Amino acid sequence: MRRSPIFLLALLLSPQSPAWAADGPDLRGRLEQGGLVMGQAEPGTLVRLDGHPVPTDAQGRFLLGFGRDAAPQAVLELGEHRRTLDIARRDWPVQRIDGLPAPKVSPAPADLERIARENRLLAERRGHSLSQALFGGGVIQPAEGPVSGVFGSQRILNGEARAPHSGTDIAAGSGAVVRAMADGVVSLAHPDLFFTGATVMIDHGLGLQSVYAHLSRLEVSEGQAVRKGGTIGAIGASGRATGPHLHWGVSWQEVRLDPQTALAVLGSPPPPLP
Repeated sequence: MRRSPIFLLALLLSPQSPAWAADGPDLRGRLEQGGLVMGQAEPGTLVRLDGHPVPTDAQGRFLLGFGRDAAPQAVLELGEHRRTLDIARRDWPVQRIDGLPAPKVSPAPADLERIARENRLLAERRGHSLSQALFGGGVIQPAEGPVSGVFGSQRILNGEARAPHSGTDIAAGSGAVVRAMADGVVSLAHPDLFFTGATVMIDHGLGLQSVYAHLSRLEVSEGQAVRKGGTIGAIGASGRATGPHLHWGVSWQEVRLDPQTALAVLGSPPPPLP
């Protein structure tokens, strides 16, 4: 029997979902560029990172994310307590990709306007996240296949330097199944973005969102609740791509993260915090 998105969302938010222990302001994860960290504070504690509010749930659980070029230190505030975090530097590889259509590397003025509109749309969707930790049931790799592109690599497209890679590329044949990395609610299901083609974004709560790009088809709609491992689409080569693969991205608020850190920190499901 087909169940409604509202019914599925109620399941995701049920108290039977796996949870973490509720003691201490401990952190789990690598404090490094591109890294995701999971933490816990006393319920009701105001948490800030470098002066910016950090979303927490009713149990005081929170996430922190550090971008590819994060500064060597960050300041975490838990109520009146301040803690300086040392963020490890990482070295990033260079990846050369040739054979892309010229307009995809150097877009025309009309395309630049489209790109700006789409970037605003993506930022708006990332700017709103559920207050529940729907990722508490763990995280999986969303497709089967070898990694063909890593997070943070400097991209040289048709011989021209472009923005660093913001996710992990997984190589597989067109039509291969793409699955949700964790429980969540679809915040974007777009059939054709300029760079990423058919694209799905899923909100996992507390600022954590995942992106699945270059799809050949979409099998979810915006507002739909999904479960970890549920089919959301199929691998393709839409948007700026030279062949079929999945671009898998993970972000915390507006910070792009290395998806491999989500696997390492959140696990399937993550163990309790100490």
